Amino acid sequence: DFQKKNALSIVLTTHGGSVEAVEKMVEITRHHYNHIYFIVPAQAMSAGTIWCMSGDKILMDYTSSLGPIDPQVLNKENKWVPALGYLDMFERLVQKSRDGTISSAEFSMLQNSDLAELRRYEQARDLSVTLLKDWLVRYKFKNWTEHRTDPEKRGEPVTKGEKQQRAEEIAEALGNNSLWHSHGRMIGIKTLVNMLRLEIDDYTDDNELRMRIMDYHDLLLGYMQSRSSAPVYLHHRLLV
Repeated sequence: DFQKKNALSIVLTTHGGSVEAVEKMVEITRHHYNHIYFIVPAQAMSAGTIWCMSGDKILMDYTSSLGPIDPQVLNKENKWVPALGYLDMFERLVQKSRDGTISSAEFSMLQNSDLAELRRYEQARDLSVTLLKDWLVRYKFKNWTEHRTDPEKRGEPVTKGEKQQRAEEIAEALGNNSLWHSHGRMIGIKTLVNMLRLEIDDYTDDNELRMRIMDYHDLLLGYMQSRSSAPVYLHHRLLV
């Protein structure tokens, strides 16, 4: 049921990055293509996970991983840092201050916190969640027209409100730092399907397709690693 015309397949391997950059790429690709498929041979973490949620389908195998939607932002030292870790620590210190259990060293850390920078972290977190929920409903769930797994609703039409509720649940789970404990936690296909109830196209048992994807992925990585100025590679049937 994959569309071949007016379609774009994105082979995505990334440790994450700017969610604002992802938003712009979604706007551009969706302007040109009605059908977008994400193929994740290895991992698509953080902002990469958010980007995958803008696709019609996500293709993975048992070795593939997505990750928590912990946005990365540039700090004062111009280094990418996970926003949720800083926000969690700030909230922890504030709570200890309320409880009267904060140490002098922790109080000093709290006093020296850059509130403007923390606000940027909050905005990055909120933007990540907003985009993920919007894209799930608009793209990933667009062909989800009737209930298939709920025995009480099987065969009934899916309402927009139900799609929004599922998107909210997925966004809340992926953005729950207490659940994953690590910015770099890799979330495999079984967790995505069984715990988050996210539909993934699993090509694990399709040996021919799996080998083709692995070979193509290795070829792309080798090409880009040999050319530091080529972090992105575009393969089009009209480019010869």
